[in-house]
Amino acid sequence: MSDRQKEMAMGKEPQFTPADYEYATLMHLLGVSVSKHLLDEHFTLVWANEYYYEFTGWTKEEYESTFHNRPDLYYKDDPKEWQELTNAVLDALSKGQKSYKLLSRFRRKNNDFIWIQFSAQFADEYIDGYQVAYTVLTNVNDVIRMQKEQSVTYESLPGFIAKYRVERDLGLTLLEANSRFMEYFDEGAGSGHILHQRNIEDNLTVLMENRDRLLSGEPVQFVMNVKSRQGKTLWLQVNASCVSWQDGCPIYLAIFIDITDVTELREIQRKLTEQADALKDALTVAEHANRAKSEFLSRMSHEIRTPMNAIIGMTTIAAAYIEDRQRVADCLEKIGYSSKHLMTLINDILDMSKIDEGKMKIAHELFDLETVMESVTSIIYPQAAAKGLTFTVPLVDLTGTTFIGDPLRLNQILLNLLSNSLKFTPAGGSIRLEVRQIQKKKGRIRLRFTVSDTGIGMSREFMDRLFAPFEQESAETGQKFGGTGLGMAITKNLVTLMGGIISVRSQEGQGSTFTVELDFDLPGEELGQPPRQPALGSFRIMIADEDRDSCIHASLLLKNLGIRSDWVLTGEECVEKVHAAHETGEDFDVCLIGWKMPDIDGIEATRRIREWVGPEATIIIMTAYDWSSIEKDARAAGVNAFLSKPVFASTLYNALLSATGAHKAVLTSTQSAGLKRPELAGRRVLLVEDNELNREIALELLKMTDVAADCAKNGREALELFLANGLDYDLILMDVQMPVMDGYEATRAIRKSGHPKAGSIPIIAMTADAFREDVARASESGMDGHLAKPIDPALLYKTLAEKIIG
Repeated sequence: MSDRQKEMAMGKEPQFTPADYEYATLMHLLGVSVSKHLLDEHFTLVWANEYYYEFTGWTKEEYESTFHNRPDLYYKDDPKEWQELTNAVLDALSKGQKSYKLLSRFRRKNNDFIWIQFSAQFADEYIDGYQVAYTVLTNVNDVIRMQKEQSVTYESLPGFIAKYRVERDLGLTLLEANSRFMEYFDEGAGSGHILHQRNIEDNLTVLMENRDRLLSGEPVQFVMNVKSRQGKTLWLQVNASCVSWQDGCPIYLAIFIDITDVTELREIQRKLTEQADALKDALTVAEHANRAKSEFLSRMSHEIRTPMNAIIGMTTIAAAYIEDRQRVADCLEKIGYSSKHLMTLINDILDMSKIDEGKMKIAHELFDLETVMESVTSIIYPQAAAKGLTFTVPLVDLTGTTFIGDPLRLNQILLNLLSNSLKFTPAGGSIRLEVRQIQKKKGRIRLRFTVSDTGIGMSREFMDRLFAPFEQESAETGQKFGGTGLGMAITKNLVTLMGGIISVRSQEGQGSTFTVELDFDLPGEELGQPPRQPALGSFRIMIADEDRDSCIHASLLLKNLGIRSDWVLTGEECVEKVHAAHETGEDFDVCLIGWKMPDIDGIEATRRIREWVGPEATIIIMTAYDWSSIEKDARAAGVNAFLSKPVFASTLYNALLSATGAHKAVLTSTQSAGLKRPELAGRRVLLVEDNELNREIALELLKMTDVAADCAKNGREALELFLANGLDYDLILMDVQMPVMDGYEATRAIRKSGHPKAGSIPIIAMTADAFREDVARASESGMDGHLAKPIDPALLYKTLAEKIIG
């Protein structure tokens, strides 16, 4: 290392000659980057003016500490450019030249590349035996960019492009042209562009007509008849504009468009216009989709992390207060809510993915609308009550409840719409789900599901893109209310796949109304109507509810059962009519009274009725809410029974039978089934699960109902255990995705094993593969059922009971 280099490495300022300072001062005044280098293997920087460092983007201190004044280190990430620079220097020195110039790319601190012109002069000065070179850097990035853009433009524009200098005698000198022009009209090196010149001479007349305009530099347009190199005659539309002047002569840039076949040209122009419009639309859609997806990913990060934070945080708190039973119970409840929310997010994303890939299948199976509505209302009613919302579910003109279709997707559609209403309706508002039969003929029925709310509503602009994936009204809406922006897109696609229609009406600040119409097939014979009992035919029933449609619907159901009824909309009217009937000796046998009414509630109405009629009449409270909180007061007031809304024929019939003692009621809901299943005690199952945590959870769930279990960690172990102990097992719970041998392979192997119970032992898939095709694949492999993870304990016990006991 030279003394000069040592001084620089130690952070000392090198000693400059007076000539150095004069040169630096001059370059400073000119505002030009100038630097002095040794012609050693590093091209070591001796000194540079301030513009050199501005050029690189590094301060002098940063440059020296990072690169130690060694340009070869500066270029370490650009070996190609460094080699070009080295070759230029060495080539000039080998030829005895005093200078060199080089056009090259140059990386700045921010990693942007710019084009620069190196202008270097070799001095007769030596430092430590190395010759010195002075270098000026000039930013020519704009020039190079313009040249490139011009080149691209020349080659991209339709037709032939050429640049001419127009001489005073109207001679045209070709300066440059695009490749298409040269291919058609250039006859090669040494030809002197004879063909090109002949085409000019053949069109001299039209050029003379435009002489004055051409010589004055004005734009011109005219038509020429020319010949190509292959002898083809062309008619060209010429559009030329003056772009500069040279020695007093105008320089024209001319575009020649082939109009030989005008029809073809028009067709091309039309297609180009269509393509341009299509590309523009596609670009707009793509940009919008990219923005929406970026916002979606950002929201998903927030949405997923929020329940995860709750799960992790509540787990930590529960561990810290493990002895505080109430605190732990509270934490577990919140963990449960958060887990279900996280599951909803995951299901939305997976559903949208399957819809996009065209893999979503719609089922065609027998179902009872009553079961679907019970499932929906059991989820929505508690949430509405907790938020202080009124939720009603009127059923209008339904003549039956047993249909053929996809109950799972219907449930999903209704929950998506109702969840939105819950989310965007403030406390004190109302939500209404109306189910109306609008058509029935030729073995098919059409139902209209209307979800309306008094929420915040939507703008007209947002409604136009409501059903697009990843969309939300605004970023603020997404942050405030959460959600994936996929719910409405999924709902629209499901409705379409089911052959239905969906529409929306909304106004900002005044709520929204979604209407879905779906067709369902009817079974071969009418199901769902309970058999009529003569004992009920003589009943006379009073109906009181604030919802007119609910009253009409209940009255229609009673009429179909052969029962006379009357209805009113308030508690006061109910009491008055019951009193009046009692006075005339025509008492009502049963009163169906809504719990919540605008004047007095159902309990107060019951108390007043009992004062007039005593214990003779049967009083049933109709409510959409959990009646456990009011049961004590209601019983004390004289209520005999409770009936859940919405009211269906079967539940109404059973409630009347049970409350009046006419017959023993038939249980129609799963409410009677608890988690405890004593009939399972002592049973033994084979649990096949590779995940240790999932295995522990399943074992505990089985233990809670006194079911014993052996465990296998993969399909191979499961097969071996079954062959050895199969007679001891009542059922196999089989995971699907496992190492060594998966659940499908293991099931097929068990079924083919020849073991005495190989064909009869129930095998239930217990897996996170939860789509309909996964259920079908499990069945094809020989399994008898499918439980999706996360496992619902009640469903697990119900399945075990059905498969083991029958």
